[in-house]
Amino acid sequence: MIESGLRFAAIDIGSNAIRLLFTRVIEDGKNSDPYFIKESLIRMPLRLGQDVFNKGLISKNNSTSFINTIFGFKYLLDAYQPINYRACATAAMRNAKNNMDLIKQVKNDSGVNIEIISGSEEASLILGKNINQYLKHNKTYLHIDVGGGSTELSIISEGIKKFSKSFSIGSVRLLEKKVKKTHWDEMNNWLNIYTKSISEIEAIGSGGNINKISSMLGASKGDIIKIDSIKNIIKKIDSKNINERITLLGLRPDRADVIIHASKIYISCMEWSGAKKIIVPQSGLADGIVNKLYNEYVNGINVS
Repeated sequence: MIESGLRFAAIDIGSNAIRLLFTRVIEDGKNSDPYFIKESLIRMPLRLGQDVFNKGLISKNNSTSFINTIFGFKYLLDAYQPINYRACATAAMRNAKNNMDLIKQVKNDSGVNIEIISGSEEASLILGKNINQYLKHNKTYLHIDVGGGSTELSIISEGIKKFSKSFSIGSVRLLEKKVKKTHWDEMNNWLNIYTKSISEIEAIGSGGNINKISSMLGASKGDIIKIDSIKNIIKKIDSKNINERITLLGLRPDRADVIIHASKIYISCMEWSGAKKIIVPQSGLADGIVNKLYNEYVNGINVS
C-alpha cells in the first residue's frame, strides 16, 4: 500500500448524481504548490432532483437508495482512511421538504454528517485553486457552473469574485419542464447588468456536462473552447435519439437525456454576456471540497 501523501475525500450530493472522490495530496518541499492526485471517483447515478422538482420531496424508494449509497460510501471511507472528508448537498436537497429527516437518519445510521450548502458557497468551493490557476489577473471572467437543479454565475475580475448569484435553472429542472420564462429573464437581466460595461469577457465552465462536451471535442483539461464548437457538437448529439447517444456517442444514460438542456444554459449565458470562448478546467464541487480540506489541514483548522 502506498503510504506517501495526504489523503482526503469528498461527497458531492447533486441533483443528478452523487459522487465520492478520493484524492491524495503530495507535498514537495522544493515546491510550495502541492500536487493533487485523483485516486478514485465513484459516481452513483441517483437523480434526486427528479423527485424534488416534481413533488417537492425525495420519494421513499429514492430515500432508501440514497441512504444505501451513503452507507456504501462510508465503508469505502473507512477503508481509505482519509485525514478528513466532507459531504455537501446542493439544489435537490436544498429544496426537498424531507431533507432534514433524511440527513438525521443518515447521521444516526452511518455517522456521516451531510451539510446542505448554499448556491453561493457551492460556487466559492468550485472556484478554488483548480480553477483559479487558469485565470489571468488582467482579464474579466464569467464563471458558469451548471448543475441538475441550479446554475451559479460569478463575475471574476483581477482574480477576485466581484458578483455572484444562484439561479433555479438546471439540467434536470429543464428536463422536467420546471423552469419558467421568468427564470430565464432573471438570469438574462442579471448578466446584462453586470457584463454590459465589459468590452471583453471570457467564460469559464464547470459541471459534468461541459466536461463531457469538452472531452467529446478532444480538448484537454484547462483548454479553451469556442462557442461555435459547442453548438456544433450539440447539433451532433441532438440529431441522435437517447439510445444512439448512449451506444454511438458513449454518453451515460443519465447524461444522455440532460446534456442538451445543460448546453442551452452555457450557450445562453455566453451569448448574453458576449463571451465567445469558455475555459473548461474539468474541476467540480468535490475537487473544491478537497482543496478546502487540505487548506484547513495546513492551517490546523477543523481536522477530525
